[in-house]
Amino acid sequence: MSRYDVFIIGGGPIGLACGIKAQEAGLNYIIVEKGCLVNSLFNYPVNMTFFSTSERLEIGGVPFMSLNPKPKRAEALEYYRRVAKDYHLNINLFEKVEAVERLNDGTFKITTSKDNYISANIIVATGFYDLPQMLHVPGEDLPKVKHYYNDPHYYAFQKVLVVGASNSSVDAALETWRKGAEVTMVIRKDVIGKSVKYWVKPDIENRIKEGSIKAYFNSNIKAIHERTVDIETPDGLITIENDFVLAMTGYQPDFSLLKHLQITLSDDEKQCPLYNGETMETNQAGIYLAGVVCGGYDTHKLFIENSREHANKIIDAIMRSKTL
Repeated sequence: MSRYDVFIIGGGPIGLACGIKAQEAGLNYIIVEKGCLVNSLFNYPVNMTFFSTSERLEIGGVPFMSLNPKPKRAEALEYYRRVAKDYHLNINLFEKVEAVERLNDGTFKITTSKDNYISANIIVATGFYDLPQMLHVPGEDLPKVKHYYNDPHYYAFQKVLVVGASNSSVDAALETWRKGAEVTMVIRKDVIGKSVKYWVKPDIENRIKEGSIKAYFNSNIKAIHERTVDIETPDGLITIENDFVLAMTGYQPDFSLLKHLQITLSDDEKQCPLYNGETMETNQAGIYLAGVVCGGYDTHKLFIENSREHANKIIDAIMRSKTL
């Protein structure tokens, strides 16, 4: 059974940053990712543009050169692949953590879908993009309902309903409309989200204003059927014809893993895991959090650029504990 100083769960940008810092500190580490390298980024829409500039997405001191003012998904995938290759990071892909047990000596036994490991410390850097927040309406389990949006061509000439008013919702609405889809948006509030990218927000507002994209504000989906969708609007219940529903309602961390690790969550609606802001250590000694997973349901609080520092904090704390 392989033994490590640090076992990192999650092979996204922050998990890679933690691996780099562990490697630089001379620690024996492994990164385990249940999907492909930077799996969450891989699942982003094909044409997605980051809000951040490339230098704010850099890790490990490796320059991120982009052809665009804001890098695109494909550029980010190539950048993080190159970082992992250049650092020869010890990373196992397509391997899921299934159980964690604390042993009598304080170390952890980690069981995955492929192997067993022993580690003195665990870093949870699992992000939040793997579990969509559900609509909880009848018909949500129909094949035409998608919680992930990828390529707009798939929806060409179809009647598409987009739920939400965030960046992902707006991108899906505009891109599918430009491929010839008949697009309707259902928006819970009375305006497009304030966090929508500043160069995109006027575009969607103008398309709604001119009637190219139909938007129902202060509205909610009540039920989804094979060929129609019921929408509760301020003017009452309406039914529209529909081929696909893109439920861009956001995502959440893997709370089941956090609970399995017995990490304390806040008792409010945000369900933020509790941790020491100086060390990133949780209430469970030797278990640390890094990246967006720290925010609970408040997934808009942390990003790659303001989570990179977590790697330094964690590895510094682990090194101090080794010298005590």
